[in-house]
Amino acid sequence: MAKRTFSTLEAFLIFLLVMMTAITVALLTLLFVTSGTIENNKDSGNHGSSTTLSPTTTQTSPITQAPDPPPFQNFSGYYIGVGRADCTGQVSDINLMGYGKRGQNARGLLTRLYSRAFILVEPDGSNRMAFVSVELGMISQRLRLEVLKRLQSKYGSLYRRDNVILSGTHTHSGPAGFFQYTIYVLASEGFSNRTFQYLVSGIVKSIEIAHTNLKPGKIFVNKGNVANVQINRSPSSYLQNPPSERARYSSNTDKEMLLLKMVDLNGEDLGLISWFAIHPVSMNNSNHLVNSDNMGYAAYLFEQEKNRGYLPGQGPFVAGFASSNLGDVSPNILGPHCANTGESCDNEKSTCPVGGPSMCMASGPGQDIFDSTQIIGRMIYQTAKELHDSASQEVTGPVLAAHQWVNMTDVSVMLNDTYAVKTCKPALGYSFAAGTIDGVSGLNITQGTTEGDPFWDTIRDQLLGKPSGEIIECHKPKPILLHTGELTKPHPWHPDIVDVQIVTLGSLAIAAIPGEFTTMSGRRFREAVKKEFESYGMKDMTVVISGLCNVYTHYITTYEEYQAQRYEAASTIYGPHTLSAYIQLFRDLAKAIATDTVANMSSGPEPPFFNNLIATLIPNIPDRTPIGRHFGDVLQPAKPEYRVGEVVEVTFVGANPKNSAENQTHQTFLTVEKYEDSIGDWQILYNDASWETRFYWHKGTLGLSNATIEWYIPDTAQPGIYRIRYFGHNRKQELLKPAVILAFEGISSPFEVVTT
Repeated sequence: MAKRTFSTLEAFLIFLLVMMTAITVALLTLLFVTSGTIENNKDSGNHGSSTTLSPTTTQTSPITQAPDPPPFQNFSGYYIGVGRADCTGQVSDINLMGYGKRGQNARGLLTRLYSRAFILVEPDGSNRMAFVSVELGMISQRLRLEVLKRLQSKYGSLYRRDNVILSGTHTHSGPAGFFQYTIYVLASEGFSNRTFQYLVSGIVKSIEIAHTNLKPGKIFVNKGNVANVQINRSPSSYLQNPPSERARYSSNTDKEMLLLKMVDLNGEDLGLISWFAIHPVSMNNSNHLVNSDNMGYAAYLFEQEKNRGYLPGQGPFVAGFASSNLGDVSPNILGPHCANTGESCDNEKSTCPVGGPSMCMASGPGQDIFDSTQIIGRMIYQTAKELHDSASQEVTGPVLAAHQWVNMTDVSVMLNDTYAVKTCKPALGYSFAAGTIDGVSGLNITQGTTEGDPFWDTIRDQLLGKPSGEIIECHKPKPILLHTGELTKPHPWHPDIVDVQIVTLGSLAIAAIPGEFTTMSGRRFREAVKKEFESYGMKDMTVVISGLCNVYTHYITTYEEYQAQRYEAASTIYGPHTLSAYIQLFRDLAKAIATDTVANMSSGPEPPFFNNLIATLIPNIPDRTPIGRHFGDVLQPAKPEYRVGEVVEVTFVGANPKNSAENQTHQTFLTVEKYEDSIGDWQILYNDASWETRFYWHKGTLGLSNATIEWYIPDTAQPGIYRIRYFGHNRKQELLKPAVILAFEGISSPFEVVTT
């Protein structure tokens, strides 16, 4: 191979990169302290409020201290409890988790994020499970461990590692910063204790509410296909799977939704859980507003329908739209096209003739990302509504659970009677750095890269050291970009210990997967686990994959897809036999449940919990106002009159919204209110959880900032007099005194809405 030479510009860039890395390492070393010394780490009991109440709302919050559940009795069904709690965390000065794009920091809020908990208990109270769908990119191991610790403190052995499932919806528009492994901490641009504590408290609060609300009821299951919302974003990888296997399926994505309908003994709706395979990436990596994306919009629509008269985030009915085997499934159904020429780039490398891979991007069906999110979410909601309304097959039977911690870097897998293979220490391939058609990286690295590059290899070796021959050999044909399993400073870069877990509810088995299965991986997995149940007498089991559970380990492709080394394969961190290892591990769980030998299973090696993490580099600074102004003052007023379909926009003197994650004086950033003559007062019609509102934060210099609130007037708006209120918190810091967080509010001038 010819020796590579570098131009003056390239040499300068390399020198600059090395210098920047050295400075960054120095800064990170200085900041390698407990994040509590950087951020307010008080674990307030108000964090994770169960509703998004506005300051003038008179409705009461659900009980926060969970009493004993009702006395158990003999009846056909289950005790069912549902609960929902806010887990939004920071909406500013924090990276959004999912795309790994530097600079994609939160700058406001489109919709709040919620944790939705569902507790199901056998009629005699002997066994139970808690399934929690959280509107986050994924569940981190640290998050799960802390939630389990708090549940044990409150409930003893009632809610445990084996019967509690935490599942992320996988929105790419939620906050980062709640991880403990270094690769995720770096991607998050630091650990945010403020957000971590808020998330933990919100998840626990949702479980507490569900526990409080336990009542006798029945569960019904239904299945059906969701049409016209998905494409496979790596179709060339899917084609690597055997033709005979592919011939068994009509599509290269799983279109089926499975839904559980929950009602009380009077037939009144309590809630639902659905599982469906789609990436919540309708909001692409140009977005800076925290939101729950397409699956969250489906949940929003269902809850708004069932909780009429309540503001979003309030009301008794809870709708959980959970993730499944979504690894290679995109909602951007118009497919990938070159941004500069418009031609298709649906090829093995996802690259364009002009501009390369950074020009190849997929788009959704709408006019913009907001429109696409609502279109996809509405179709998911409509299918869920049809399945919910027609559900008639009752679920009955025991609640059983099996869980193990497993060292995924050292699993021996028997492929047949004579041939065994092993998993690998974690590593990420070159195509990981390429990104996907849903969110390109901007680097000149293409998907499907099967050979390393001496330039990037040299930079890696100089900064991180060379990967060992063992890890290179184990991951073939993956060219290793980051040998994360051999990097341990300041903490391990990837997890070795992961959760494997199955909970059964009668004939339904919920498999909690610690990552993202591709379509065919999910199909093989479900089939294998179902057969295992059958071979030990549990026939006609339905196996549902719940994705992004308990700890995040990136992707899991089939062995054949792994050979192509597109993004999903390059992100299969435990090597080419990862799927086979998971199938073997989950078959063991299924066998233990079917043969009633769970008690004989080893719990496995307990995962670590690191106390000292790299804190966020973004400092907390006092908020300031322009001379002669106060927080909440109106800078850009509303017009006197608007018509339905127009947008009201008001700008206020603002303060950093992250202050509001520490202080729950106000539980919404905004309200839209209408004056009602009949009561002589203002009535709240929308808050910051409403899809009709948007909250933008504009960061200035030296603590100055503005907040802009937009209200997209819907067709259903009634004519009348309206106003917009802004609620914030400013950080005040006096010399030699501790900082204090102070609440403030601003009110727009009244304006009139008229119909066309």
